[in-house]
Parts: sequence; structure tokens; C-alpha cells
Amino acid sequence: MRIGLDLGGTKIEGIILSNNGCIDQKIRVDTPSDDYEETVNSICNVIEKLQGSNRMPVGIGTPGAIALPEKLMKNSNSILLNGKPLQQDIQTKLGYEIRLENDANCFVLSEAFYGAAINIRSVFGVILGTGCGGGFVIDKQLVTGPNSIAGEWGHNCIPASVRNLIERDRICYCGRQNCIETVISGRGLQQTYLEKFGNNLEAKEIAQRAKTEDTAATKCIEIYAEQLACSLSTIINMIDPHAIVLGGGLSNIESLYDLLPNYLTGHIFNDTVKTKILRPAFGDASGAIGAACLWTEN
Repeated sequence: MRIGLDLGGTKIEGIILSNNGCIDQKIRVDTPSDDYEETVNSICNVIEKLQGSNRMPVGIGTPGAIALPEKLMKNSNSILLNGKPLQQDIQTKLGYEIRLENDANCFVLSEAFYGAAINIRSVFGVILGTGCGGGFVIDKQLVTGPNSIAGEWGHNCIPASVRNLIERDRICYCGRQNCIETVISGRGLQQTYLEKFGNNLEAKEIAQRAKTEDTAATKCIEIYAEQLACSLSTIINMIDPHAIVLGGGLSNIESLYDLLPNYLTGHIFNDTVKTKILRPAFGDASGAIGAACLWTEN
């Protein structure tokens, strides 16, 4: 039995995960807004409520990563975490060791251990939501790298073929222009719709309209699928995973799973594309499940 926590911008979800991958207990609370100390306190409170008489190991998934050797948080879109010793502060308050990892890495671990990629050797997990993250697992072993940024493909520059599909340069929150995230995140989809059709709609509304065969929304999703395929081709050409699992809110767009294989053709350095594009198994529970899996890696 292990405890897994998913620290999000709006909620903290904690679970007890059994050895067969079933969730035995779940607690969800709101994330304190703009208050680091209260965030640490809330995390510890959830853990303490889940802990039994026999202490269970604890894993936490969080936006961003730990910068070494300082062990301070970096690259988090929850900016109050950046520059803070989050893991150490939690351990000090609890009095024992915990494991902490990027939320996209936790997502791909959950899918590799118990989800869509359970029988697949190498899998790249993609988060398509407010931002764009990623993680890579081989033989159920998370690959992080010496800089703790393996999988951060969203902050590579968009391919030239994608640049041709947008009207103007886009500024990323990281300060650079035309990162992949500026195109394939929810905000990227929203910007594409505004550029192409002159109306400012949320990504969720665009997806809903596409379901009703609205012409503009359907065309926008097709453009988005081509942008996403071009961007994913850079991953396939470099690390050649057996499967890519899509996660985040935009992974719920059903038409993507039909469109992507066709758009990938021609961008991969091979005559055929054998990498599978998979739907996620767990939805928004994946972060907490994957965090618990930090204690079960081979």
C-alpha cells in the first residue's frame, strides 16, 4: 500500500494505492491560492489523514521539477513553488522521507504500470492542457536525466511545418517565442481559432462545437491535429517510443485518435509509423496513481 498525491493549481488529491493498482481511499481538497506555507500544510494534512498505523511510503506529483544541486523547485507554472525547497519542507514537517516528481512523469508512470501502456516497453506520456508537459518510461523505469528535464518537449521550438500553420509568432510564458506549448496547449488551440476565425473561444468550447460538426470548430481541430502530429514527430524521430499516451484535457478530443496517425505520415523518418497513439486510462486520477508508483519502479 502506498500514498500518492497530485498537487494541482486548484486541487490537491491524495489516494491510497494497493499493490494491484486499485484506489482504496481518496481525499481531495482545494489548493490554497498564492500561499506557499499553507500549500505545504495542506499537503501534509492530506498525507496524515491517509496514513495508517503502519506508515505507508508517500509520493507526490507536482508541476515543475527539482533543480540540482540546490534542490529547489523550478519551471513550475504554479509560480509560488519556484525557488522553494518543497520536498525538504514537506519531509521536515512530516518527519520522514517522501518522493517528489514532475506531474507529467507521474502521469506516464501511471499509464505504464496500470493503464493504457501496461504491456508496452517504452512509452512517452504527453500532457495537453493549460501547458504542455511530457515524460518517458522504459521498462517501467522513469527516465529523468541529469538536468531533471527529460520529456520537456513543450519548450522546444515548433517545427517549420507548424510555423506555417500559425499567423504570427507566439510568446511563451518561459520568455521565448514559438515554443511547442504555444501551439498545442489549450491556450494554443484558443489562439489558433482566434487567428483563423476571428472569435475568442475557450479550448473546451471549440472541442464541444466540433462534436456538433460546426464547420469552423471542426477545421480548427483538424489544424490542431496537424500541428500536434508535426510536434510529436520530433519525439518519435528522436527516441522512437513504442507508444505515446495523450493526457490532459485536450486528450478528450476523440477525433485526434483518428487524425493523428494520418498526419504523422510524412513527418517520420520511416515509411510507416508503428508508434501507437493511445487514450489515457485514468483521467485526472493519473497524477496521484503515478505518484504512488514512484515507490514501485523496477
